[in-house]
Amino acid sequence: MKNYSKYQIATAIAILFHTIGLFGMIFFRSTDFVLTTPLNLLLMAGLLFYTHENKNIAFISFFVVCVVVGIIVEIIGTSTGLLFGNYRYGTVLGPAIKDVPYIIGINWFIMMYCCGVTVNRLLKKLMEKLTANSSLTVKEVQVISVVVDGALLAVLFDWLMEPVAVKLGYWTWLGDGSIPLYNYICWFVISLILLLLFKLLPFRKSNKFAVNLLLIQAMFFLILRTIL
Repeated sequence: MKNYSKYQIATAIAILFHTIGLFGMIFFRSTDFVLTTPLNLLLMAGLLFYTHENKNIAFISFFVVCVVVGIIVEIIGTSTGLLFGNYRYGTVLGPAIKDVPYIIGINWFIMMYCCGVTVNRLLKKLMEKLTANSSLTVKEVQVISVVVDGALLAVLFDWLMEPVAVKLGYWTWLGDGSIPLYNYICWFVISLILLLLFKLLPFRKSNKFAVNLLLIQAMFFLILRTIL
């Protein structure tokens, strides 16, 4: 009997749950499937923990910082409009603090971790070639690349997700309902800070499932963005 790796098991579970949610939202248009979003995000975060090798204090610290910072910046955003723009959350994402669902903090961790791991993996070998004739060290170039490219990847994912999230009732943009450019600027800056922490903290930056999960979620929102 074939032994499956934890990465394969986690990927299979992620595909199954996203596929069920996708079919439910497209063909049944039932709010019951939308209401399962918090549970799905908790499951995905749990799978990231399950597949992350050598969990240490640094990794736990990164998780906590992402959750706390994510919730704080969203509270500032919804309360003052100083970050992201004028928007408010709906009720489908579950329990909230100051009108910001707790699960949003978990989502910030998932995004930052998956983007960081993905870019780190893609650039690892490339950076070694690019720095062969450069005055910068491989480590310096990798830090810059992972932080900047990871932040850009996070912004791209947010751009992909925004229209779908609005249609599903996750949140609503006020005014004329358009998504402001300022939202993406704030996403980029905050992602820069969190991904710098990701790169500098001493924990393992390799996780095959994190790359797979980012691709699964991207495909999930791309399909919904096309159909809904």
